[in-house]
Amino acid sequence: MTKQIINSTKAPKPIGPYSHSVLANGNLYISGQLGVNPESGKLKNTLSEQTTQSLINLGRILEEAHMSYEHVNKTTLFITDMAHFSEVNDIYHTFFTENYPARSCVAVKQLPMNALFEIEVIASI
Repeated sequence: MTKQIINSTKAPKPIGPYSHSVLANGNLYISGQLGVNPESGKLKNTLSEQTTQSLINLGRILEEAHMSYEHVNKTTLFITDMAHFSEVNDIYHTFFTENYPARSCVAVKQLPMNALFEIEVIASI
């Protein structure tokens, strides 16, 4: 198996010992992305801002791997309150507009940096 590490200088630096993504056997595994502004390193304030920034950061990593949102096969969303599900869906739909990937959404007690939203994905060439 060939494994290639793919990091993007246009996405926030990882906050731990992990890579933005790993390409293996034609599949791109992207680590969870928070709504962190890559320039400031600061988490955006609102759920809407965090969700949007997370999806933008995701796009930048996909771009670095010469992929787009259309290459995404599976997403996993993490939110801190299931009451946010509808708002997250509305924003998600602006990035994934057709041929939707498979998806899970999980409510969690807490996320890194006290974020309100995180997304991880699997994409393929």
